[in-house]
Amino acid sequence: MRIQKATKKYEAWLAKNLTIVPADLALKHTRMAADAFEFLRATFYRWLQVWPEVCPDLIRAPQVLAVGDLHVENFGTWRDKEGRLIWGVNDFDEAYPMPYTIDLVRLAVSAHMAIAANHLALAHEEACAAILAGYREGLEAGGKPFVLEEENKWLREAATGELRDPVHFWGKMSALPSVRGEVPKSARKALEDLLPVPGLVYRVAHRVAGLGSLGRERFVALADWEGGRVAREAKALLPSACVWAKDGQGSKKIFYEEIITSSPRALDPFVQLRGRWIVRRLAPHCSRIEMASIPKKRDEARLLHSMGFETANIHLGSKRTVKNVRRDLAKRKSGWVHEAAKKMLAAVQKDWQDWRKG
Repeated sequence: MRIQKATKKYEAWLAKNLTIVPADLALKHTRMAADAFEFLRATFYRWLQVWPEVCPDLIRAPQVLAVGDLHVENFGTWRDKEGRLIWGVNDFDEAYPMPYTIDLVRLAVSAHMAIAANHLALAHEEACAAILAGYREGLEAGGKPFVLEEENKWLREAATGELRDPVHFWGKMSALPSVRGEVPKSARKALEDLLPVPGLVYRVAHRVAGLGSLGRERFVALADWEGGRVAREAKALLPSACVWAKDGQGSKKIFYEEIITSSPRALDPFVQLRGRWIVRRLAPHCSRIEMASIPKKRDEARLLHSMGFETANIHLGSKRTVKNVRRDLAKRKSGWVHEAAKKMLAAVQKDWQDWRKG
């Protein structure tokens, strides 16, 4: 199946399960053609088709509750219930039981692309080795949250770039266009339940963000409260693309809440699943981190090592299968992540070129 046909079938499945925003979906198609990394982020559904063919030995690895759509820009910061700044994976739309290998290889492919785009200055082998070393260390340590307070100072500096400055952030929020037409009652209730006080007057704006979820409804409530701005987002959610790839077989459960609550991480108390909406607080340091916003002076190998460690944090939530993961990992030859990433990178780039021609 070619990428055009796969996309048409996947989007038809989406349209059966939620309301599509046509203009956002058209923008997604344009961005898919513009850049290979954007294409990777937007097409997890296609990865699920190609992955078993390219890496058949890896799909038989032990399963965990995996992120699925993992890449170097699926990391961000948030505040935990103590107000501490936390770093880690911040989007779990595609969470589903999958081989643990999928997250490592997809993260490595995205690192390869970041190197090609001059966002990282590491050798490909070094990047893959750093990810795998961090993952092994995380499993052996039993996991540990990345609290950016007295520890992890270097990561705090890397995570607080100029583009995440409050003035810049709230300027972008204020510029969001108000929603024209009706906002679903369930979305309004989800947003209002997360606002700091009942009865707060707010404006609902339309936000264009992400890539894998671009085309779904996404609403932001903006309000003034006690001398400053506050923002809450509600994004339409449905089961992982894994359900589509399996032709509706297997669990149709949304695993978002389970994956964030089962792993040894410091939770964001403002990320909640409300019916078919995932709601969260938006703030200058409560958002995804783009590679371009990270200060140029940084330890890149250490950053990828931390991404590998955080991946282990998430997989450790699958307590019943962690022992099997450790055993499987010990049997694999050194360099397996790099070799698999090269194969998947070639497959993704081929699809990207086909998409551009189409």
